[in-house]
Amino acid sequence: MNLTHIDDNDRPMMVDVSAKNETKRVASASGIIEMSQEAYNAIINNNVKKGPVLQTAVISSIMGAKKTSDLIPMCHPLLLTGINCDIEELPELPGFKLIVTVKLNGKTGVEMEALTGASVGLLTIYDMVKAIDKSMVIKNVQLEEKSGGKSGDFKRKDI
Repeated sequence: MNLTHIDDNDRPMMVDVSAKNETKRVASASGIIEMSQEAYNAIINNNVKKGPVLQTAVISSIMGAKKTSDLIPMCHPLLLTGINCDIEELPELPGFKLIVTVKLNGKTGVEMEALTGASVGLLTIYDMVKAIDKSMVIKNVQLEEKSGGKSGDFKRKDI
């Protein structure tokens, strides 16, 4: 098997993308955080001592996407052209779904940036509300869709 991140001397390496064409690339990832009713209500009512939870989660999602190459060893540093973060209230859980969409014109995809952004945003929610509920569960962090690049488009099918 030919491994893409191992050189001829079995040493780790970053893939050389210099010969690839630049294309528009977009990826969206999401995740869910489930929590107690008390924690959910505190967030909705802006009664969390650490400040505005959802607004802070959006900022941290953007920062997480931008810092992906600092966290994931073989990711290329990318000049991202756009990052958008949406948060859906899920009162039936209770909890929240966070969706991060990342864009660029480049030679490599942005799936890892979208996944990292979603993960960091959810971790921020946990951090800000853990004094109320340490039993929160972060789940279903997943790629929702991607477009552009050699591997083509992907869209998660609803189950």
